[in-house]
Amino acid sequence: MSQAQLAPQAIQALQDLTILLGAPLVSGTTAHVEGRIQGRRGPRILQPYYDLAKLFRKETVVPEGSSWVFLIGPVVAFGCYLIVPLLIPVLTTYGLPLGYMGDILGGGFVLALAGFAVAIAGTETGAPYAQLGASRAMTFGALIEPTILFVVFAVGIITATDLPYALAATVRSSAGEIVRPAHVLAAIAFFLVVLADTGRIPVETHSGTLELGMIDEGRVLEHSGAPLALLTWGSAMKQLILYTILIDVFVAPWGLASDRRPVSVALAIPALLAKAILLGWIFAVIDSSFSKLRLFKITEFLAAAFLLAALAVLVYYLGGG
Repeated sequence: MSQAQLAPQAIQALQDLTILLGAPLVSGTTAHVEGRIQGRRGPRILQPYYDLAKLFRKETVVPEGSSWVFLIGPVVAFGCYLIVPLLIPVLTTYGLPLGYMGDILGGGFVLALAGFAVAIAGTETGAPYAQLGASRAMTFGALIEPTILFVVFAVGIITATDLPYALAATVRSSAGEIVRPAHVLAAIAFFLVVLADTGRIPVETHSGTLELGMIDEGRVLEHSGAPLALLTWGSAMKQLILYTILIDVFVAPWGLASDRRPVSVALAIPALLAKAILLGWIFAVIDSSFSKLRLFKITEFLAAAFLLAALAVLVYYLGGG
């Protein structure tokens, strides 16, 4: 007797819901563990949910002289973060109907569009710290994008396609695929990109309150109420999306559903969140073990990530792939 199967559209909706509802949990767990490592009590694991609920209830204040761009920017960014989970393997090993609309590069473009929308909304106010944070974010983003391109090139030459499902299938095919030099170098390069893109030390003190040292946090200083809630929620979603790509494409693409049975898909949700929380703990340890780099040293950090990605391509062609 054949078991019931979930419709592909329903699974895609579950992928979005997993990222949407699971992102604050991953952020809260990481912040709690980070506090413990630093000798503090740390916030509650569910604190991000309470913070979002409080922000949605607060009044939205629009700075004088701002246009509709200030309010639409957070909405556009949040929408972008809802699109990316449709393109990457979040819960399944097989591609879903919308999963072939874009590759890794396409997902990167959507994330870049989200960052651009947040930066434009921040500069719209004319506030100096918001403009400072937006300009720094766009500057370092321009340095991160070439690294992502070379990571995509490495993925493309290893799998003959740049679809994230193909690389995940390649990694799952044998243990030898995980340790091939080209794949290891590309994975490390992407790990450094995630470190930088999520505002972690050594690039940024993500929980700091010093305006001159802010990058991502500086862009949203002028927002309040529901727009700030969308930006905060979107930041947590972006973090979980990057964690998911690193885990389910490069490092540990196991625990995903191989069929459309409800049980298989349901088990893939806690498997993903558990892996993401474990990765968040690793980032918390890194965040608590190093000092923040000086602003002009961040380019050297990003250059190192770029060189690793370029080496992945070179090593492949020299026979190490």
